Amino acid sequence: MLYIVPSPIGNLADITFRAVDVLKSVDLILAEDTRTSSVLLHHYGISKPVSPYHQHNEHKIATHLVEQLSTGKTIALLTDAGTPGISDPAFLLVRACVQQDIKVECLPGATAFVPALVNSGLPINSFCFEGFLPLKKGRQTFLKRMAEEERTMVFYESPMRLVKTLHDFIVYFGADRQCCVSRELTKKFEENKRGTLQEVHDYFNAKPVKGEIVIVVAGKE
Repeated sequence: MLYIVPSPIGNLADITFRAVDVLKSVDLILAEDTRTSSVLLHHYGISKPVSPYHQHNEHKIATHLVEQLSTGKTIALLTDAGTPGISDPAFLLVRACVQQDIKVECLPGATAFVPALVNSGLPINSFCFEGFLPLKKGRQTFLKRMAEEERTMVFYESPMRLVKTLHDFIVYFGADRQCCVSRELTKKFEENKRGTLQEVHDYFNAKPVKGEIVIVVAGKE
């Protein structure tokens, strides 16, 4: 069996009891970054073999992992933070397991966009999650399409690109569109900055930006 195990997005106490039990029971743990995951595993006294599984090797090792699973081994997949598959590697391995009739079980748990969406103050009865924006190719086309989206939109972004992305949103969505930028969720210095795109852009443009970023933007009226 392959277990998809969400890991805390910041506060280590946010892992579930079940996730800890699964990690203690499997034969192998796959980690996006073994150094990052070792902090979590050590904290909960989990001593299991750990192998890297990330976007640079997932194509190469998926078949080998399926072969191991076919022999009866149990494997857990972790990412650095949040639920594997949500803007992190998982899809290729899950698809390969499904094709080979290997059982896959995804545990519920932390995902950064959910608390950011809920505490944004924007409508959440209907929303779309878009992950990271295209960096260059297709970015303009993507933004033009999203400018017409009527649902609340959720994006991930790196701190070094936050101000540029907010500027692009102003150009395509309008300066007065409401938004919320959340960073360092569940950590000591968690921050949720709400306002118009212009107000939030100016706020972050005037200070250094650190931490993982979630941007929530109101849909078109």
